[in-house]
Amino acid sequence: MSKWVHIFILLISSLICSSQVVNKIDIRLQNKPENDKQKVVIVFKDQADISAVKNIKGKDAKATFVYNTLTSKANKTQGQLIQWLKSNQITYRSFYIVNMISAEANLNQIKEISLFDEVSEVIEDSNFKKLDQPERDKSEGNARSAIWNISQIGAPSVWALGFTGQNVVIGGQDTGYAWEVPTIKSKYRGWNGTSANHDYNWHDAIHGNNPQSPGTNSCGFNSSIPCDDDNHGTHTMGTMVGGVDNNNNEIGVAPGAKWIGCRNMENGYGTLTTYVECFEWFLAPYPVSGGSGDPTKMPHVINNSWGCPTIEGCNSTNFATMEAALNNLRNAGCVIVVSAGNGGPNCSSVDDPAAIFAGSFSVGATDSANGIANFSSRGAVTVDGSNRLKPNISAPGVNIRSCIKDGTFSNLSGTSMAGPHVAGLVALLISANPQLAGEVDKIEDIIEQTALNLTSSTQSCNGIPGMSIPNNTYGYGRIDAVTAVNHALNELYVPLIKIDQFGYRWRRDTIDSILQP
Repeated sequence: MSKWVHIFILLISSLICSSQVVNKIDIRLQNKPENDKQKVVIVFKDQADISAVKNIKGKDAKATFVYNTLTSKANKTQGQLIQWLKSNQITYRSFYIVNMISAEANLNQIKEISLFDEVSEVIEDSNFKKLDQPERDKSEGNARSAIWNISQIGAPSVWALGFTGQNVVIGGQDTGYAWEVPTIKSKYRGWNGTSANHDYNWHDAIHGNNPQSPGTNSCGFNSSIPCDDDNHGTHTMGTMVGGVDNNNNEIGVAPGAKWIGCRNMENGYGTLTTYVECFEWFLAPYPVSGGSGDPTKMPHVINNSWGCPTIEGCNSTNFATMEAALNNLRNAGCVIVVSAGNGGPNCSSVDDPAAIFAGSFSVGATDSANGIANFSSRGAVTVDGSNRLKPNISAPGVNIRSCIKDGTFSNLSGTSMAGPHVAGLVALLISANPQLAGEVDKIEDIIEQTALNLTSSTQSCNGIPGMSIPNNTYGYGRIDAVTAVNHALNELYVPLIKIDQFGYRWRRDTIDSILQP
């Protein structure tokens, strides 16, 4: 073989190798300065198969199976790359809820990482943030009118039946939580009435400044105790589990439930890895100082009042990674409640993770007259090409009174305020029927089937008439706690089985008569 043939073969091999490297690297990283360190996410080709979980019954058993399967896969596949990262003194963090590693590396190092056969892609660690709130009123106002939301969904009638969310744990990932605020302190799982134990009950995924929010942080970083550097997280937790306000009015949907929390945003901004870190911690909470996780301590439901818009860095290159984290936690038996977003009133304004995903139980916002809030994002989801109907459900989200971190009370509006009502309702359902724990599909179907049907005569989106149930404005309608709990108590679970040509689930024609109380 001639010298020129050898050269030609080497040239072709080099071009193929170069093409493989480029194809694995996020295009946004390829355009970065060569010597600047970038925060990246290294995703492995081999992802764990947890499909066998569908044959497992019981929340703890499901969570344990998923945890063991995911950690086993990560341990078997990440070793070679971790050794290389250590030898090159590259800062990294290993994850298992998605088989991936986060790292800080320059472009040349990123290219070397992409040469590992085990690596599927190297993507930028994108920013995400809490949902913008369209309205805010910190004045005391009329306290009694501000808690219209608790009465409207029927929560007090459920409490009268003896179901307040007892024996249920709600998780929240947000800007953090001011745990010593009186109306939520006694509901914190880490508080026994005399002392606090934050192990397995609190995690801070914020390890330094976010580029979007330089400067100091009121909570610092790696906080060993629950802390809120905003007000957003504390307000949402008050709606989920809070007791009474300063006028002795109940502000929480499930005041008998316990809560645990994870901070995934720094002054309202986070990244893909802080999001994944919180999801991973919820699957198997571990002590503040680190150590082994315990999947039996996984919450029954988590609330997510945040979003990752395209302008913040979320796009089709990282949708799959975020969705995998969400789905793995959901399959472990945890209900994933997500605010739909405040991008309304146009169609297809549900366009941010995690609200866009099929596995998220996304929530639109209604007002005191059961009208859809103008700001509430509408479906269908087109940003990922799915044309998926969203939101799933709606709940009160206008002028919602709850606690903030200084111990006072504030009236806020947004789908961030609507989602916590649904998380609270999940707690009421499980306290009424403990056999529902870990049965995510059943819980979601019960909430959808028993909702107060709401329609829009003026807005049809993506071929779905606004007068249909479900629709892309309200989903299945506004939550009804009384009917939902009665449904759970009477075990009137009827699956939604009719599928139309678009792939949407529709309620059986007879369901309304079946569910009459």
